[in-house]
Amino acid sequence: MICVALQETNVTKCLQILNTVELAEIRIDLAKLSVDDVKKIFSESKTPLIATCRPDNYSNEERMILLKSAITAGAKYVDIEIENNQPFTNELVDFAKKNNTIVIISYHNYEMTPDTKELASIISTSFTLGADIAKIAAMVNETKDISRLLQLYDSDKQVVVLGMGEKGKITRVIAPFLGSPFTFASLDNASTTAPGQISLDNLKSIQEQLINI
Repeated sequence: MICVALQETNVTKCLQILNTVELAEIRIDLAKLSVDDVKKIFSESKTPLIATCRPDNYSNEERMILLKSAITAGAKYVDIEIENNQPFTNELVDFAKKNNTIVIISYHNYEMTPDTKELASIISTSFTLGADIAKIAAMVNETKDISRLLQLYDSDKQVVVLGMGEKGKITRVIAPFLGSPFTFASLDNASTTAPGQISLDNLKSIQEQLINI
């Protein structure tokens, strides 16, 4: 399954786009959505949605309100960064589980890919914190980074592992073939939300070619 990461600021246009995809991540932070916007999108969308609000431009109090609003409005998933403080994570995880929302604990490293031991520790910590799915996105600087990332699929738990940057694109293509519940794509080349993200149409085409080899 391909999850389209959206940062659309216009609520009406966002809902129209959602009718054309099978799964979407709503980047509340990048779209700068209000609580009312969040409630409308997550309650009216027929497409399963991931609620994400990164901390860069928001206080924890603001993020908590926005993410809880998404959850109560019908978010299928909520993405919680692993570096959040424990009280924030505990409160949001508990709230999500009470509302039958799937918890993604995510780790992002925009500079490098950690070593194998650290990656394993991140995965373990994610599930200890209450993750249903552990997500790792790390910058790929050399080929051996890809190998370390893909080894994480040798797990009996659900993981999403993505290599960022040009060299990491292959991880986005093959993730679903290795057991990932979904991979991420941008709607088009002009609306990427992460380094190395592939457009939806391009990713679909590449995966279809792999299937037909």
